[in-house]
Amino acid sequence: TAAGLVQPGRPRRGRWIAASAAAAAIALVAGLFAVLGHGTGGGGSRAGGVFVPPVYGGTLRLVSSYSPDQLDPAEAYYIGDYVLERAYTRQLITYPDADDYSVNSPGWTADTTPVPDAATVVPTVGNGGISNGGRTYTFHIKPGVMWNTSPPRQVTAQDFVREFKAMCNPVMPTPTQQYYTATIAGMSGYCTAEYGHFLSAPQTAANIARYQDQNAISGITTPGRLTLRFDLVHPAADFLNLLALTFASARPAEYDAYLPGSSQLQQHLLSDGPYQITSYVPGKSLTLTKNPAWRQSTDAVRHQFVARITDAIGLSAAAQVAGERSGQYDLSLDTTPPDSDISRFQARHDPKFAIWPSGFLTYLVLNLRSPNSGKAMSKLAVRQAIEYGIDKAAIRTSFGQAEFTQVANSVITPGNAGYQDFDLYPSPGDAGDAAKCRSLLGQAGYRGGLRLNGWYVADSVNTAVFAAARQSLLGCGITLVGKPLGAGTFYADLDDTSATNRPGTFDLAVTGWFPDWFGDDARSTIGSFLRSNCSPSTDNFGCYSNPAMDSLISQAESAPTIARAAALWHQADLLAMRDAVIVPLFDQEQAYYSSARVHQYCAPGTSCPTAVIWAPNIGGPDITNVWLARH
Repeated sequence: TAAGLVQPGRPRRGRWIAASAAAAAIALVAGLFAVLGHGTGGGGSRAGGVFVPPVYGGTLRLVSSYSPDQLDPAEAYYIGDYVLERAYTRQLITYPDADDYSVNSPGWTADTTPVPDAATVVPTVGNGGISNGGRTYTFHIKPGVMWNTSPPRQVTAQDFVREFKAMCNPVMPTPTQQYYTATIAGMSGYCTAEYGHFLSAPQTAANIARYQDQNAISGITTPGRLTLRFDLVHPAADFLNLLALTFASARPAEYDAYLPGSSQLQQHLLSDGPYQITSYVPGKSLTLTKNPAWRQSTDAVRHQFVARITDAIGLSAAAQVAGERSGQYDLSLDTTPPDSDISRFQARHDPKFAIWPSGFLTYLVLNLRSPNSGKAMSKLAVRQAIEYGIDKAAIRTSFGQAEFTQVANSVITPGNAGYQDFDLYPSPGDAGDAAKCRSLLGQAGYRGGLRLNGWYVADSVNTAVFAAARQSLLGCGITLVGKPLGAGTFYADLDDTSATNRPGTFDLAVTGWFPDWFGDDARSTIGSFLRSNCSPSTDNFGCYSNPAMDSLISQAESAPTIARAAALWHQADLLAMRDAVIVPLFDQEQAYYSSARVHQYCAPGTSCPTAVIWAPNIGGPDITNVWLARH
């Protein structure tokens, strides 16, 4: 990710692997919310200029390393996919076009608070949209939100019902399906029944569509053609955030003719957004043009400034930056600048270079089931010894561009509900406390030292992070034996819970996490990797299980207000650190660059930013809110 860490493979929400930006691997950076307080153009003050009216027309030229992972909104889970989906999908509610913000400022809060999209208003208790003690949400869809069919057709409540059923399809279920099955009444039972049905029935598009048409999710009903109601299992303060994810987009009936996520479907996508996909050649190119059925009067968050958007696929990070500097390309879809370019942009205060806060946490996960060294990792004193022994300052600087990171001491990152600044294992200069580490090891019965196995991705940055961790723990008598793994097998091995309790398994591993949204987002972090769950493909890699943690998670996920959820998430954060189940290492920032002709839209009466703004809950630029000075 930008300043030093990148994802080997397409960057997605959820779990990430760190890799080297200098190696020009792809990714969009994640991480630090509170370094500079707001984005910085050219590495310095990012004061905006005067209002400039947007220019209409021209071709916005995107560039990327990889094809989109998915164009079907029920399946797409990578940041590059999110950037494209902003142009051709719509949700009941979404996030506004981003503004210049600082952490915990009104701007940050506004950027991460849902606003109406296809729905007329965001439901509240006051307007009657939320009722039944926070268990019922009612939405009314705007007349005039249209599919680009021939002739154009109104988006209806049934189009949204179809998407939620598609999440449970047996061929390629939605990756974050558990968010919805845990909150919407009857959806868990619906998904289980559909999976069971297709254990024996042929998984054809016609059969899947027939099953979904003939069966209902009890908690999703349509009192009217343009009215949609959700009944929840319990109140959920983050339910609006779940509906703002692109997984909850409208889904036209035409998609029933294709298997979800299939290459055939991706060649027959419809649009209810400002742009439509008119050409897609996987591995080579993608083109979007204006959707003639879209109406600005129904969409307060997107615009149709440029006439055409293209994506040139298959270029390295260095080639992308060179193309942006020359004007051949405008914006990268999935790649941050290499470190060498970042240094140049900063040195000359390039107005088109910006650094933005994000939410990516790099951490060590500790395997509580490992039988190695007399089940050392099951002992709290050993885990706390590691917390004290790690030299976070050295690890932070091990990969270069350390000024774009900050040491982390908690699971929840700054700028999110439940974050509070605390450190249960302090040390001078964050350099570790070898004396406390040795003392705790002695209490656990390891006065002569301890030998542990560490896993990490075999790239330059993860190797450097692991080497710094190993060196710091040597100072208190812990010897780490490293096992480098390929990016493709790293998570498969961590996920293999049938083997992670056997001799020789990992004791700790270098990994990371990028939340699925920002704000009240701990369902996607603490709820994902600290809830008791040791099943195959779990994100709780260390198989941590504590009934007190499970209770806090359940209470927070069913909290009626964000304030109540935040208090509970903070308690869960404290408990995780007391139990020493992960070692937070550092947060990062995100670097971004654009060609000279790209301008960020800003409303009349506001100051216009110089560089393109990163939209937090997209994870990249909002391509529906930029315009071109020359075309």
